[in-house]
Amino acid sequence: MSTIQLINPATAEAFEEVELFDLAATDAAIQRAAQAFPGWRAVAPGDRARLLRRFADLVDGDLEHLAQLEVRNSGHTISNARWEAGNARDVIEYYAAAPERQLGAQIPVADGVNVTFHEPLGVVGVIVPWNFPMPIAAWGFAPALAAGNTVVLKPAELTPLTAIRLAELALQAGIPDGVFQVLPGKGSVVGERFVSHPAVRKVVFTGSTAVGKRIMAGCAEQVKRVTLELGGKNANIVFADSDLELAAASAPGGVFDNAGQDCCARSRILVQRSVYEKFMELLEPAVKAVSVGDPALESTVMGPLISANQLATVSSFLNDESQVAFRGSAPQGPGFWFPPTVLAPVAESDRVSREEIFGPVVVVLPFEDEADAIRLANDSDYGLSGSIFTENLGRALRVSRAVESGNLSVNSHSSVRYWTPFGGFKQSGLGRELGPNALDAFTETKNVFISSKGTNHD
Repeated sequence: MSTIQLINPATAEAFEEVELFDLAATDAAIQRAAQAFPGWRAVAPGDRARLLRRFADLVDGDLEHLAQLEVRNSGHTISNARWEAGNARDVIEYYAAAPERQLGAQIPVADGVNVTFHEPLGVVGVIVPWNFPMPIAAWGFAPALAAGNTVVLKPAELTPLTAIRLAELALQAGIPDGVFQVLPGKGSVVGERFVSHPAVRKVVFTGSTAVGKRIMAGCAEQVKRVTLELGGKNANIVFADSDLELAAASAPGGVFDNAGQDCCARSRILVQRSVYEKFMELLEPAVKAVSVGDPALESTVMGPLISANQLATVSSFLNDESQVAFRGSAPQGPGFWFPPTVLAPVAESDRVSREEIFGPVVVVLPFEDEADAIRLANDSDYGLSGSIFTENLGRALRVSRAVESGNLSVNSHSSVRYWTPFGGFKQSGLGRELGPNALDAFTETKNVFISSKGTNHD
């Protein structure tokens, strides 16, 4: 096997080496998962639930260790990393309740009984991005395991450490060998093998829209199930009747969290023209107050970008002609730092207004009225998340229904709750994760009719 040197994004220094799975090792892991599937499927629902609860308990006891791993490996702030570890624990615990509550139906028919069963698919391949390694891993593997599937999980090459640790904790919890495996490796090797291997019955992918399209095309060759959570260029719509102080104070958190490396980032702020200047006056001090620096410090609000490549990508969106309204500060020296940056005025057709930058850069665009706000919000290939700031309940409902997005918040930037569905419209993805019905995406519905007119042998 080859190896990869992991780089601390805050220092640009290598700190650990991890072995990468090659094609042979990937095939062997998939084979182990396929062999483990009948046994895991046969585990009684109550016993499967107990194992998952034990897994969640072990994650709970390891929260600080997991968070510190993420700070060093991903450059996440310690406060964010603790939330992410807690989210992974909560998701496992939430789906631990599912095996005993996965109910079929009895459908009235003549001359017999008709029932439905939810049958697990088999081996599920989960491909996790580098921006939120722990939560997104759990969103994939927890409902899949609860439904009776086995899981092979590929973490991002840059950020494998917390996924590796979660697999160790699963084994400690008593989840049988082969049921949940983590395969660090290249997407061109491990990820593509998940798509092409006939024993993998479903692929769950979170990442770029371009890669998601290739995965979907590959899965189509085998009519293989796929769930895709892809890019976003989300709108934060601020109406004149909103609490402008709240809207401006919260806007930096809506876009600069995790250094803007978030598919839910509100990277387009749409402001009603009559309050545009006032909003910009309020936004400037809020942006400049964002504390950017050492992610291990409790006071840090924003850390570095993940890599030198990502820094170059974000930097490529700006040049000497870019309309920088104002920006915050960032450390100089080693590490992949980029300051919180606000671009205005910009045209809605500009590249920065249309493409996902995946960094701490936001554009501010004016709109005239409600119809214009909806038009601007929907003028995007994406439709993942977004926010609406207004004190008018009727407007909040009208705009929420009209905006083409899978997840919206009113007077808030909250996008993800593990007990509610998450996913996108248009090129932001396919299918839904999380929520009470997530197990449906990891099962096949089987219909069985039992005739009451059986042959009488008496």
